[in-house]
Amino acid sequence: MRVLDTLFFACLLFSTSCVELKRAAGHGVWHKVEIDLAQLDADGLRGPPDGKVSISYEFCIPNTAHCMDQVKAIDQTVQFMPGSRGRIGASKQQCLCIGSTHQKDYTKVLRSLAELPYVERIIECHFE
Repeated sequence: MRVLDTLFFACLLFSTSCVELKRAAGHGVWHKVEIDLAQLDADGLRGPPDGKVSISYEFCIPNTAHCMDQVKAIDQTVQFMPGSRGRIGASKQQCLCIGSTHQKDYTKVLRSLAELPYVERIIECHFE
């Protein structure tokens, strides 16, 4: 009986550890999103009722067709700007990407982009 108790305890401990790892992985990507999402409404807009605007955001990815295809599958608003540095400082080997919060499930889109291992930061784009 003692062996069964030990085995049960070990299984219980292992299963809760997996849940915590999954939960931590999901929350851990938000540090990459350097945008105040609390300012946005459900439509991805901010501002007064008579002057709401979307937020454009920028990030860098490796300048490859594979990465561009992955990003486009996640974010339908994304525009690729190879050769441009942006405020984020894309290198010559990277492609600047610009997207918009004015889309369905924008928080899921941002989270999915942040989960990509090659996306280091997502910041607000000011078009300066």
